[in-house]
Amino acid sequence: MTQKKGARVSEDAEELAHVPLQAILLADSFTQKFRPITLERPKVLLPLVNIPMIDYSLAWLESTGVEEVYVFCCSHSKQVIDYLENSQWMCQKNFSVTTIESHNSVSAGDALRLIYERNVIHGDFVLISGDTVSNMSLTQALQEHTERRKKDTNAVMTMVIKQSKPSPLTHQTRLGNDELYMAIDPDTKQLLYYEDKADHLKGFISLDKTLLADKPSVFLHNDKQDCYIDICSPEVLILFTDNFDYQHLRRHFVKGLLLDDIMGYKIFTHEIHSSYAARVDNFRSYDTISKDIIQRWTYPLVPDVQFFGGCMTKLERQGMYKASEVKQSRSAQIGPFTLVGNNTSIGDNSKISNSVIGEGCNIGSNVSIEGSYIWNNVTIQDDCKLRHAIVCDGVVLKTGAVLEPGVILSFKIVIGQQCVVPAYSKVSLLPQPTKQDSDEELEYDADSTGGVAENPSVNSTLDASNGELTSEFSDTKCWDSAEVGVSGAGYIWSVCEGGQEDEWKHSVAPIPADKLTELMQYSNDDVDLSTQDGSVLPPSGELRPDSDIANSEVDDNEDFKDDSVYFEREVEATFLRAVHENVKQDNVILEVNSLRLSYNMSFADCAGAIFYSVMKLALETPHSTNSELFKNVASVIATWGGLMKHYLQTIDEEIEVIMKFEEMCLESAKEFSPLFAQILHLLYDKDILQEEAILSWASEKEGADESDKIFVKQAETFIQWLKEAPEEDD
Repeated sequence: MTQKKGARVSEDAEELAHVPLQAILLADSFTQKFRPITLERPKVLLPLVNIPMIDYSLAWLESTGVEEVYVFCCSHSKQVIDYLENSQWMCQKNFSVTTIESHNSVSAGDALRLIYERNVIHGDFVLISGDTVSNMSLTQALQEHTERRKKDTNAVMTMVIKQSKPSPLTHQTRLGNDELYMAIDPDTKQLLYYEDKADHLKGFISLDKTLLADKPSVFLHNDKQDCYIDICSPEVLILFTDNFDYQHLRRHFVKGLLLDDIMGYKIFTHEIHSSYAARVDNFRSYDTISKDIIQRWTYPLVPDVQFFGGCMTKLERQGMYKASEVKQSRSAQIGPFTLVGNNTSIGDNSKISNSVIGEGCNIGSNVSIEGSYIWNNVTIQDDCKLRHAIVCDGVVLKTGAVLEPGVILSFKIVIGQQCVVPAYSKVSLLPQPTKQDSDEELEYDADSTGGVAENPSVNSTLDASNGELTSEFSDTKCWDSAEVGVSGAGYIWSVCEGGQEDEWKHSVAPIPADKLTELMQYSNDDVDLSTQDGSVLPPSGELRPDSDIANSEVDDNEDFKDDSVYFEREVEATFLRAVHENVKQDNVILEVNSLRLSYNMSFADCAGAIFYSVMKLALETPHSTNSELFKNVASVIATWGGLMKHYLQTIDEEIEVIMKFEEMCLESAKEFSPLFAQILHLLYDKDILQEEAILSWASEKEGADESDKIFVKQAETFIQWLKEAPEEDD
């Protein structure tokens, strides 16, 4: 009897092991945040570093062992279905993708109710949206969820979260999301409270005292990011079916379960540290995640790894990627953290930095592109200037056109000669809808042809088969030359009432320094922006880019548990752009100050980041001997010493620079190690470091371990000379 019983258990375990892991992917965001672009193309098909967003989501699901994916399509459903049917995802081994189409669903709740009716989900499943980018492993989260379910059938969901410190000024994360408040049981990881609305007065919230009734302790966090990756039990679908008030996944479903003390359903959290997970929720997160991909936080989902279809690009120095068929003038400059797509041409003396350029683009001469996203088949004529803009497929910018920060140009826009498009403008060939949806979760009501049902004037201009503009409409319309220039084409949408603040908070453009200064002046929060409190939790977990890549920007041993990693990257990108484009030092200081406020960093952090960037530049300048490397350092310091000195206002900041130099010599730039004493002397001679700072640093090392005294001993002669020098002077 005992043996048979054991055999039965073994068979059951084997049978359970073969149940395919399923996922639901929502290919509709049910929001209006990407208008006017999403009036013509679904969000999941918008390019993210030249690859449609949905491909990142599907590539991640396949890598985690998911075997069956159900893609729910609503807005522009035909475009999504056609794309998937013609993609490689339909022919992958052990990975099936099935589309479920709806023309009546206006929310995630409607989508999940429809999926429940189809009876396709047979066990626990992963729930994500098609704008999710991640490289995390699901193994541990799935195991935790399964173990909890065995002990408590009311444990219906596990939410993936990670650390993300919001700005004390904007109360937003680096992804542009509002500050999130979560109460979590530290022992069980059960979620007890969730509030993502930025309507709390001075950060104070009211918690029900019953939360503490049977809990020894509860941790309240405002430093967590919701990754919008959920592991759900089948009961989740049933709960949506039983409660038609559940429309929004977080605002209705999660909060509803947390407040319902009758049914007893529970939600738990799984926090990731060494992996990446984020969702493209607005234009700011589009910009942030694009930069993260280029800077390789998302490895292996990076441009030079062909994890799905698309043209292969090659990684060059300083985060530059180029496809094989790029025609670049010898005098054109492609700066750091930039990708240029296939069959794109770049004319004489044009400068591009921190940008993504699509395929088939024609960029003329003397063009300046900074921090922008140029999609496919865009024509940019001579002398144009673009800063922090998104330019969709088929756009034409005529000679001398200027796009100020935050501009969005939807498909096939034409900007006339010398026309200046004001900051944060959104331009579309479609007129702005006169009727705004009352339901904030509804992007728009899609009819069976994929047109826009809410506005007849919009519907009449769309081709029913693919949602693109008809040529008749674009050829015969007379446009306002005061808005888009002579011979231009497009409508500039007006900003909705009360929406001015969202324009710069959620834009691809950095928050302007004057806005940050204004926020700092009017903020009542007791936050000291001049110091970095070591007790503050880190922003994005323990991120590690792949370490085997040539010219890797970050060493394996570097600590990723701090916001300073992101800040240092941003400062380095700013500095390199200044070097390549001859930006004035005052403008560099303005940009670094803006970053300092945005990331809540101190002057010491700025000093360390600037020093790191300057020394990296010297290291990457060609050299073959230590003597040549030292000459590089002397040259770079002669040029940029004033910038470093600006952030060295106290002895503490100077000591921070010396410690930063030690760290570089030990980890990321060991080539400097034999030159430590010489370079320290050079920094003293150039008045970058004062005698007091060097002696204080040496004094602090007196009680340290021998391993921490390597560079003090190397500089021993110089330090002794400093101690004796005043006596000789006397």
